Amino acid sequence: MLVVPPLAAPASAFDLRRGCSMVEHLTGTGRPTYLVDYGAITFADRNLGIEHWIDQVVPRSIEAVSRHAGDRPVHLVGWCLGGIFSLFTVAAGPRLPVASVTAVASPFDVTAVPLLAPLRPLVNLTDGRVLTTVYRALGGAPAPLVRAAFQLSSVDKYVTKPLAIARHLGDREFLAQVEAVDRFTAGMLAYPGRTFGQLYHRFFRANDLREGHLDLGGRRLELAEVRVPVLVIAGADDTIAPQRAVHRLTELLVHAPEIVYEVAPGGHLGVLTGRGARRTTWDHIDRFLAGNDRRRRRSRAQGRTPAAR
Repeated sequence: MLVVPPLAAPASAFDLRRGCSMVEHLTGTGRPTYLVDYGAITFADRNLGIEHWIDQVVPRSIEAVSRHAGDRPVHLVGWCLGGIFSLFTVAAGPRLPVASVTAVASPFDVTAVPLLAPLRPLVNLTDGRVLTTVYRALGGAPAPLVRAAFQLSSVDKYVTKPLAIARHLGDREFLAQVEAVDRFTAGMLAYPGRTFGQLYHRFFRANDLREGHLDLGGRRLELAEVRVPVLVIAGADDTIAPQRAVHRLTELLVHAPEIVYEVAPGGHLGVLTGRGARRTTWDHIDRFLAGNDRRRRRSRAQGRTPAAR
């Protein structure tokens, strides 16, 4: 297993706390589990673009994990932008040793994201320049801005948080989860300038993902080139990646041998590692991986190359 976090969010999303840790769960099922760690993003990284992550960082991680695990194929699990990176990495590298991809809370149609709707008139009025000037001057999106945006996505819970804590003073599990989420939010990182610019212009303004492609450096990457099984999971209460924005992916993977779509309880972070994720999201992943592994073993026993390769 290789888990792929998004940029700016701490990798602790996959290991939030004991009992709410996807990594703890995966290793407990006997699957060797590895993590892509991007490290801290600084002003010096402002010229790094999306191609850096999908041409170098993620594919090199896949190859390193495969070698370390005895040249076995790798199951990818990406959250949010990590799921998008994973899928375009596979599309760009069909020979990579990838067995499957799981995309959790990865939006592929930003017009379905209500939080972004109020920004569109302003962006269209200025032809995108209103934000371009800012991120170029700052060298990207600084960590405090990323943190504020994440908190804004669940502003109702943020505002009512003191009342919720007061009501659950005797619930140690609830308080532990609140503390872990606060620690996660405080660890938000920055976006490099060029990557943020591509996300802004290609994802938000042009909404390229809805059409299943991404133009980078004079070439076009197509999700139609993904030819491994894919599990798509949406959060029932996710405001950053609503169900309709996530479900769009299932319509773009026209050559994937298997596509499974599930909706699990929780918001953007909760669907990945909330208190109920063990019985929902992680169970969906377990069943998907087990089925994929059975098919691969059956194909090997029959002397065929598995379709997932």
